[in-house]
Amino acid sequence: MRDHYDVVIVGGAVIGSAVAYYLTADPGFGGSVLIVERDPTYARAATALSAASIRTQFSNAINVRISQYGHEVIRNFGDLMEVDGTRPSLNFHPGGYLMLAGTEAGAQTLRENHAVQRSCGADTVLMSPGEIAEAFPHLRTDDLTLGCYGRSGEGWFDNTGLMNGFRAKARAQGAEVLKGEVAAIAREGGRVTSVTLSSGANIGAGTLVNGSGPRAALTARMAGLEVPIEPRKRTTFVFDCARSPEGTARINGGRLPLMVDPSGVYCRPEGRYFMAAGVPDPDPAVDWDDFDPRHAEFDDTVWPALAARSEAFEALRVVNCWAGHYDYNVLDHNLIVGRHPEVANFIFANGFSGHGLQQAPATGRAVAELIVHGGYRTLDLSEVGYERVIENRPFLEKAVI
Repeated sequence: MRDHYDVVIVGGAVIGSAVAYYLTADPGFGGSVLIVERDPTYARAATALSAASIRTQFSNAINVRISQYGHEVIRNFGDLMEVDGTRPSLNFHPGGYLMLAGTEAGAQTLRENHAVQRSCGADTVLMSPGEIAEAFPHLRTDDLTLGCYGRSGEGWFDNTGLMNGFRAKARAQGAEVLKGEVAAIAREGGRVTSVTLSSGANIGAGTLVNGSGPRAALTARMAGLEVPIEPRKRTTFVFDCARSPEGTARINGGRLPLMVDPSGVYCRPEGRYFMAAGVPDPDPAVDWDDFDPRHAEFDDTVWPALAARSEAFEALRVVNCWAGHYDYNVLDHNLIVGRHPEVANFIFANGFSGHGLQQAPATGRAVAELIVHGGYRTLDLSEVGYERVIENRPFLEKAVI
């Protein structure tokens, strides 16, 4: 290990690993990269506990384009991340999303979102309740007003596979990974100069990237900075049902999509089982080490919504559950990517609010471009920069799950 690195990345899950990959892959970068990761098992990382889905059904164009690039990377991941003849597979399932509305206001939101998606070339279609019932006959549609379905470019994949692929390729390209916890960040005026680990080791840093997920605010505070991100708990349930509807769809080869009910509960097939979750109400910030599942959410929220939506979901048996954290951006639920305007060598890559896996490729590429080229070369992420935090100017995303 050196005593100074050109780039130090705090956090080695999918965001930090993606940044390291794109940096070391850029022909214009000849510097040194260190990832500092507090828990290399990633057992409680948001990446490992994520449902690992990707969609283009967002309400603003930048998020649509971010996911379109993410899908492109996922589709070509084996070729991009090959190391010594090993080509990682993400087992992508192109099931699509089915977003459902139960009010006229909800239908209008879907129409507005769809117009944005189509302007970006996304392959999404609006469906009437009758069309939904024809395509997915297990669903009850009498109370629906509209749906939006992603015919391509959406689905789910191997979450840790994405992270491991980025990290393995980054290491093969020269990045170093260190097990350690950053305990302090030193500044001299408007620049970060070094990080100190809990072991006592001090490492100089030319640029520091905050890729620490739900702990992003803790990392920022060490540098005397603030970011409006807090951990929000999400409990995910895996269940079996007596009469599985998987295979009954009349489109997409019989495969069911990830369905988002108007209640906010989502459900998708997962092998012979199904995976489901909802948004808790209330939804408070939790302790960074609180990973106890909220078991009651299934009976109180998830099961009633699913049973009302489909007869197939009336008889269920939970076979597994776990809790993970969103790195929740309380300002506007959108990613924060870019330099701090007063501490220019401190770069944020935070606040993904449940979308970090699908947004990791575009984020990693964008951060690398800022470092190597001094600005964005491909997809301009200026709209989601830190400046809006200082100005208290939300950049809202309406389609948050």
